[in-house]
Amino acid sequence: MSESIISADLVDKDNGARKPNLERDYASLGERLDRRGIAIDAIRDKVEKFAVAIPSWGVGTGGTRFARFPGAGEPRDIFDKIEDCAVIQQLTQATPTVSLHIPWDKADPNRLKQAASRFGLGFDAMNSNTFSDAKDQALSYKFGSLSHADAGTRRQAVEHNLECIEIGKTLGSKALTVWIGDGSNFPGQVNFAKAFERYLDAMKEVYAGLPAGWKLFSEHKMYEPAFYSTVVQDWGTNYMIARELGDKAFCLVDLGHHAPNVNIEMIVSRLIQFKKLGGFHFNDSKYGDDDLDAGSIDPYRLFLVFNELVDAELSGTEGFDPAHMLDQSHNVTDPIESLMLSAVEVQRAYAQALLVDRKALEGFQDSNDALMATQTLKAAYRTDVEPILAMARLKTGGAIDPVAAYRAAGYRAKVAAERPAVAGGSGGIV
Repeated sequence: MSESIISADLVDKDNGARKPNLERDYASLGERLDRRGIAIDAIRDKVEKFAVAIPSWGVGTGGTRFARFPGAGEPRDIFDKIEDCAVIQQLTQATPTVSLHIPWDKADPNRLKQAASRFGLGFDAMNSNTFSDAKDQALSYKFGSLSHADAGTRRQAVEHNLECIEIGKTLGSKALTVWIGDGSNFPGQVNFAKAFERYLDAMKEVYAGLPAGWKLFSEHKMYEPAFYSTVVQDWGTNYMIARELGDKAFCLVDLGHHAPNVNIEMIVSRLIQFKKLGGFHFNDSKYGDDDLDAGSIDPYRLFLVFNELVDAELSGTEGFDPAHMLDQSHNVTDPIESLMLSAVEVQRAYAQALLVDRKALEGFQDSNDALMATQTLKAAYRTDVEPILAMARLKTGGAIDPVAAYRAAGYRAKVAAERPAVAGGSGGIV
């Protein structure tokens, strides 16, 4: 049986006080959904099975391009991070896997596996880091990694990715995510075609190292840290990469990695249609890659993304099996609270998308009734599915109100007393 960090008695007591109201709300919503021909228990059952991975780096306090302000009780190492992730899973029952970042989380893989198994956690995709220099690294990635003009630097980056695969094999991971910061800040700094050719050649070596049953996710980003050009700058380039590499290569979509006003849900549809959607890094943004909590700025866009995902799920699209992960930077909130709420928001968008009357929507689309088509989506989006989400948590052993239970447990104060304070003032995003 898995260990629990938060007292089960405390969670049960908090749930007991909230359960009567939840049952009334659930019954009321069930009546209303029944009039629409929707069985509430069927939606709840699907929500119970929907999960999103936690990024190991997300449980620490993030930073801006100018400074970082550490929070109380920050994890000191990957083992502290696993404990924080276990709290999130215990209270939400929506985050059963952790996604590691190497070399940040480098440790004995068997020890990592043992630490996670204590809490019933598994490991999601491995993430390589060739966008910053590690301690004692022989060659610098200041001017690129997989696309670097120097063959030795490219070789170092390839070997690092292959090492991530080897670690992942021991942990039970089945995917490698590759994001690079390669690009340029000045016109003429790099030859676009040659840099991309070098990147593809290097990635083919990484791809060749994938074990059977593994996937390779390439991630695009319009800018940062390079601002004039980026080697993998948009979904079109990402799609070309996946096509060039082979059947095990897919595109990863980070919601903050696009130009302002880009129709992300249409990109999702295109990648599904051509069987190259690998998965998501869920977050939200106002200006760029803000890495804010999922659903905090534009929850309707998150719903529209899930509308495309659910459409593919219900239509039985061949090979459709996207990976879901949060990818956020928490600068002014408790990271555990933000990640819990983000996991809930992703589930919320999924539940709302399951409520769309797809037969009616298709009819309005075919008859060019724009008004009723969009109102069909709005009817699902405006439905308060909170009772469904809370009941799914209660049924699986989580907390009806995860943040309330977390605060009542005093976990942050407890780990703050155990983990030494971290000095602030350093620059750069973490």
